[in-house]
Amino acid sequence: MKSLRFISAEAFVSNAEFARKSLSSVAHNLFPLLFKASYLLEQGEVIHDLVENWPLVDFNMGKLLGTTVDYQEDLSHRTCSVCLESCLTGLRDYVLNHPSPYVNRLKVVDLTGMKDVEVQFCECKKTMGRWARTQLLSKLCLELLVYLQQTQCNPGTFEISIDVLIDLFVTERNYELVVQALLKKCYCPLKICCVEFRSDNLALQKFFYIIKLTDPSLLRKLEIVHNVRLEMEHLEILFNSIHFPLLMSLTLPARTFNVRRFTATDERMLTNIGEKMGEMMQLTELSMPFSILTGRIQKLLSPLKTPLKMLDVSNCSLNHADMAYLANSFHANHLEALDLSGHNIPDLYPSIFFKLLSHSSSVLRSLTLEDCNIQDTHVNMLILGLSPCQKLQEFKFLGNPLSSQALKHLFTFLCELPTLKNVEYPVPRDCYPVGITYPIDDASLCRFDHQKYESVAEELNLILLQANREDVKASTPLFGSYDAAVQETNNELGAYLIKSFKETLEKFTNTLNKMS
Repeated sequence: MKSLRFISAEAFVSNAEFARKSLSSVAHNLFPLLFKASYLLEQGEVIHDLVENWPLVDFNMGKLLGTTVDYQEDLSHRTCSVCLESCLTGLRDYVLNHPSPYVNRLKVVDLTGMKDVEVQFCECKKTMGRWARTQLLSKLCLELLVYLQQTQCNPGTFEISIDVLIDLFVTERNYELVVQALLKKCYCPLKICCVEFRSDNLALQKFFYIIKLTDPSLLRKLEIVHNVRLEMEHLEILFNSIHFPLLMSLTLPARTFNVRRFTATDERMLTNIGEKMGEMMQLTELSMPFSILTGRIQKLLSPLKTPLKMLDVSNCSLNHADMAYLANSFHANHLEALDLSGHNIPDLYPSIFFKLLSHSSSVLRSLTLEDCNIQDTHVNMLILGLSPCQKLQEFKFLGNPLSSQALKHLFTFLCELPTLKNVEYPVPRDCYPVGITYPIDDASLCRFDHQKYESVAEELNLILLQANREDVKASTPLFGSYDAAVQETNNELGAYLIKSFKETLEKFTNTLNKMS
């Protein structure tokens, strides 16, 4: 609901020309209100001028667009291209117009509060994701430097120093630009301060170079994903050469660890990595999907001094000893998000898994059990295990061979979980041809009776409606959940995969030619 103040602010900014002319007469404490109203109405020119003339010492996007007294709706998920570009160019022009030294100067700009989501509600329908925000800010910083060097500026301009907090996303395509912006940071009035760093599709040498430029001592989150070929020996070098005292979240690419080819030296290396992670006193989130860690979870996690709140060990080939360690470790009582996808839980370690669930039930908010071979005969056991998890908000169990009847039984129970908001469930087994094998390969994933599936989906939604649980979103994303970062850079990643395939093919052909 909008307050009278917010309705008045909307009326004021809706006439862009009038609003821009009148800003000099506006009380300073009204700027945040006008900013949110302008953002809601996508008044790019007004947003630019508000930021250019910002009278306060800080500018926090998350707080400005989040829930406020005058308008409760959170707009931080609207990564509207028009609004964000206006905001950043307004920041550049704030520096160029060098406000009087006698007024409050802007000291901190925090852009980290923006949330990239699948569905955008802005009218322009054009988003500016994390990669594009990284690109634009780096570009503006360099352009600002060039302009200041070429123009006779007021000496006061060089006294301006604004820390711009941002989550950087670097790939091969924007690497050079971001590196130049970070190298020249000390000369630029706008100082890029990296809070979170994500790297994809980047050569290891380039990754090691740029991570040092980000000031790792301030880094809170580090994501090294997909096409960064980081292996265990590289990770040890990273941890030995760089300290991450404030790191709270770490994501590693697939196959960082592979214990199947371990030597005695590798065992010592794994121990060292665990000890280095133990020095990260803030680390509470660890994601290492598709690493082979059979029998080594304890060696990696036991040195940690702080209990993990989020753990992703999907497709890590965990054995009974690994699961027993997790269930009995001090991490179990603190896990708010857990991903155990790709493990045959019902056959390998059902009792230990339910012990783990029991220990984490008081805090567990997100559980992912995709491709875990959960069948109809396991549903009652699953319900028993989930019953204590009264704070569960998200449950994902795609890829399990469950019939439509079993899903209906499970949904009837899920309605009883009071805080549940999101469910991702598989296409029922009886919608696929007889004889389908699990896990289903990508080629067969879409070959099901779509009409029958739609009918079952309607019945499942009816179960939710009859239980007054319209607040629960139930869906079947066949190829996994939406990933904003992957979606934004999929063209670049696709080109990289084609290039890699071509190089592999050429090597194979050359080998054949030599043999013949």
